[in-house]
Amino acid sequence: MSANFMRYLSSSAVILGILVANVAGAAQPEPWQMGLQEPAGSIAQKATDLHNLLLIIISLISLFVLALLVFVGWRFRRDANPTPSKTTHNTTIEILWTVVPVLILVVIAVPSFRLLYYMDETKNAEMVIKVTGNQWYWNYEYMDEQIAFDSYMLSDDELELGQPRLLSVDNPLVVPSNTKIKMLVTANDVMHSFFVPSLAVQTYALIGRVNEVWIDVPEGEKIYYGQCNQICGVNHSFMPIVVKAMAKDEYQAWLVDAKQEFAILDLPLPIQLSAVN
Repeated sequence: MSANFMRYLSSSAVILGILVANVAGAAQPEPWQMGLQEPAGSIAQKATDLHNLLLIIISLISLFVLALLVFVGWRFRRDANPTPSKTTHNTTIEILWTVVPVLILVVIAVPSFRLLYYMDETKNAEMVIKVTGNQWYWNYEYMDEQIAFDSYMLSDDELELGQPRLLSVDNPLVVPSNTKIKMLVTANDVMHSFFVPSLAVQTYALIGRVNEVWIDVPEGEKIYYGQCNQICGVNHSFMPIVVKAMAKDEYQAWLVDAKQEFAILDLPLPIQLSAVN
């Protein structure tokens, strides 16, 4: 077969894979996408609602400023005002352009602080997962289940049909749907960033420090894609994040096999040396 024909087959396979992934249900960036990814979970929904509110407010402000500039340019042009005004202060206008922006900021602040406090509320979590960033892969440790595994990006020759290039991994982070999950995020080497757009999760992974976030993936089996968006080294763009949501009964079935494959081995205690008299 010719090289052109082989490239055609490869391109067709990639396009078919993207279509299959979309049909199966996956939250990932799309070509020519406008706006945010579809929100998943209560945090993402509240963040999207705030984004839409701010978009309306900033659009109205921009239109008002544009209309004001056009009016001033037309009303005070040279032909209409051969003798310009010498007015330097206007108390009413100065009060308005001080008070009105403050009121707008108060309107924005109320839902913003509500969302910030909601995102920070990590208590009453049903399970805890420790996320550790490494150069250049992720490690996931299920604290209550005593299992842990590494998650590496799949190379091009390892991809299967339906797996997007540069976003697929060998071991995804498997979570049950409709469950509040606390995530403890840290790093082993340099600064990383745990970022899944559709879940509205983005926190830094810092060596020697643990940051807390939480997610509540909605009902349904779906795959959520993210990436490290912190410049953590030469391969920083090759450490994607895959969160695979399952129904609770399917998650329990996966957990049985995971405990056999990814069990944390009990290390022997260090030998205690007795003092020599």
